[in-house]
Amino acid sequence: GRSHAGHGAGRMMKTADPELMRAINTFHILDTIRQNEPISRVEIADRTELSRATVSAITAALLEERLIGTRHVAGPGSSGRGRPRVMLVLNPAAAHVAGVKLSTHQINVAVTNFRADVLATVSMPIRTARQPMAVIADIVEDGVRQCVSDAGLTMDDLSGLGIGLPGFVDSRTGLSHWSPIFGHAPTPLAGLIEDRVQTRVAVDTDANLVAMAEHWFGEARGLDGFAVVTVDDTIGLGLFVGGAPHHGAHGMGGQLGHLCLDPDGPPCRCGQRGCVDAYASSHALAKAMAAGDGGDRLSIAPMQILATLEARAQGGDGKARAVLERAAPALGQALASLITLTAPPKLILTGSVLRVGSAFSAAIQAAIARRVPAALASATEILCRPWDEEAWARGAASLVLRELYGSPWQAGRQRFAAAADRRSAACE
Repeated sequence: GRSHAGHGAGRMMKTADPELMRAINTFHILDTIRQNEPISRVEIADRTELSRATVSAITAALLEERLIGTRHVAGPGSSGRGRPRVMLVLNPAAAHVAGVKLSTHQINVAVTNFRADVLATVSMPIRTARQPMAVIADIVEDGVRQCVSDAGLTMDDLSGLGIGLPGFVDSRTGLSHWSPIFGHAPTPLAGLIEDRVQTRVAVDTDANLVAMAEHWFGEARGLDGFAVVTVDDTIGLGLFVGGAPHHGAHGMGGQLGHLCLDPDGPPCRCGQRGCVDAYASSHALAKAMAAGDGGDRLSIAPMQILATLEARAQGGDGKARAVLERAAPALGQALASLITLTAPPKLILTGSVLRVGSAFSAAIQAAIARRVPAALASATEILCRPWDEEAWARGAASLVLRELYGSPWQAGRQRFAAAADRRSAACE
């Protein structure tokens, strides 16, 4: 599972386009500095397996562009009298980006510097599914402007904006094809926000944002392959393959929540029946608990229901017990299928549904164990991780930072301009 990107980059150098290879090597060098700063050029060459000449040339350009800086540390020897070593560090002020997490009940915004340190956050409770998309775009703009101001910056200081949301999202064009927020109408979310904030916008699923943040800061640092499953209002999958997010055809891969378990099962909001989402998402659990109580499903408060669901089941509440007994095997079956198909070294589970309680989590683990082949039973380490809303938004900011690291300044602008052209064409 460990990444050998630098070694692979070296093998490709003979045939790949020199400009492309320089961008790839620049990304690896910046990422190595980010993870290990302060670090010397020699150490960068050792970690990336790039030549010292390549490292020297690229770091010289990064220093000139002020993306990185130098720090002098004491030389070898107990007295510290040796020649000071010149170490490299990121310049946190080189860029500032904003991240936005959209959910059915809340909008969260974070602003970070080039090192992904969070400078300010804004949280706005709102039932987004009840709002027209233009209104949501206006609210996002207000939240971003407020967060930027709170960070002591201006909108001109932003180098980009990353947005994450649940559903079928084309990460290449920024179109939402289905989401519990916008429904089935194709929504040019990136274009709507770009028109308002006048900076480039990247859009992806919320699960991919968590995977990005885990890869940068968390349990998946140094891994080039792993999976993140978010069990929340929807059930999302962030899958890393070869050190990068796997998006599949049309940029919309990884829809674990819409894996069909039973074509005659309960209806799902996506239009199918029997999806994993229809059994085990917080929306599905809340809806099942409210069934027969005369409640409008849009007025359900999932977090309040989840807070007491396991206790009610253990206390003899028949409805609560039936809901959990249906949800745990469904989710376990989907996770077992994921492990069997991809055998990731780590599977990170997070989301509000996992807070239901230990008995529910144990039932999910038991369902996985019954369905994973014996040869793969020990292949994947399963971790449960709490996530707060700030962390989701930080992952969204990392989405943009990854682009900046991969294509510094001019090349990055060209890539985002090309993406904007594709979005315009898709909406015509």
